[in-house]
Amino acid sequence: MNSFAELLSNRWLWTAVLSSTGAQVIKVMLILMFEGRWRPEKFLETGGMPSSHSAMVSALATGVALTEGLGSPLFAAASTFALIVMYDATGVRHSSGQQARLINELVEELRAVVREGFAPKPLRVLLGHTYLEVLVGIIIGVLAAFLSFRWL
Repeated sequence: MNSFAELLSNRWLWTAVLSSTGAQVIKVMLILMFEGRWRPEKFLETGGMPSSHSAMVSALATGVALTEGLGSPLFAAASTFALIVMYDATGVRHSSGQQARLINELVEELRAVVREGFAPKPLRVLLGHTYLEVLVGIIIGVLAAFLSFRWL
C-alpha cells in the first residue's frame, strides 16, 4: 500500500482529528446557543468548552485501547501523551490565561495614567481549560472512538 493511501486509511488518526473537529463545532454551537452570537472564528481558537485537545488525545488513546489492548506499549504511549496534554491544558495553559487577564487589567490601569503613546496589544486570555471543559472533551473523544472502532 502506498504511503498516501495508508495515511487516508489510518482510522486512529482520523478518529482523533474528527473528534477534535467535532469538539470545535460544539464550542461554536454552544456560543451561539448561550450568547446568541454566531462566532465562527472560535472554531480555530483554543480554550473554552469543550476542550478539543482533550477530545483528540482521548479518542486516540481509546482507539488504541480498543484495538491493541490496555496492556500494549502503544496504549501506554498514547495514554501518557493524553495525560500530559490534559495536564498542560488545565495547568500551564490555564495559568497563562489567568496571567494574561491580570496583565491586561494592569495595562488598562497604566493606559489611564500614561495616556499618550501607550497602546500595547491585549494578550489572549482564553488559552487553557477548566477541569469541566477537559472532562467534556474526554467524553467526546471516548464516544468518538467507540463509534469509530466498535459501532461502525
